[in-house]
Amino acid sequence: MASLNLFAGGNNDITQFSERAYLLHGYVKPHADAILEQLREVIKQSPLRQFVTPGGRKMSVRTSSCGDFGWITDRKGYRYTDTDPITEEPWPAMPVELKKLAETAARKCGFGSFSPNACLINVYHPGAAMGLHQDKDESDFSQPIVSFSLGLPATFLWGGLKRSGSPQKITLQHGDVLVWGGPDRLRYHGVKKLADGQHPLTGNVRVNLTFRVR
Repeated sequence: MASLNLFAGGNNDITQFSERAYLLHGYVKPHADAILEQLREVIKQSPLRQFVTPGGRKMSVRTSSCGDFGWITDRKGYRYTDTDPITEEPWPAMPVELKKLAETAARKCGFGSFSPNACLINVYHPGAAMGLHQDKDESDFSQPIVSFSLGLPATFLWGGLKRSGSPQKITLQHGDVLVWGGPDRLRYHGVKKLADGQHPLTGNVRVNLTFRVR
């Protein structure tokens, strides 16, 4: 695993773990309180829910969205919508501060034109996991994915362009940010089953925000 050391010291360390995939260590940790407060307001408008996959399986994570579009899944398939199917209202606006943080993280990794219009919120309780998958419901694969991790630590699984093979395991700590795009944009990835624990800001959960361009 090669370290770029572009911003040496403290929370500005960046690790490059694939051709265009980067881990920004602790990048949003100083902003965690504000991020979580803004998320509470979003979730008041569009509550967390457990979606059902097209195959009928209930997802173990609890999900919501903010921005112009939100990601959903049901028996009809995976897709983005401009309204929340529960409230039948537009998804809550993406907080400006969150969008700016995501854009700045992308720029630090060489993705200067990133301007997300969708943010998927996934909350992991102990035992929740995310199987290997590709983020391919978007219309523009030239734009990266930016992912914030808050709360309990998690093991991120980084696979190849095919589902087969053993994925790389990357530990994500509170405040870490992942950015990937370019030739790595359609890599399979996932999250191992979350271990039990307690975090002073989030309790016994991990909060994951994934910013995308629909």
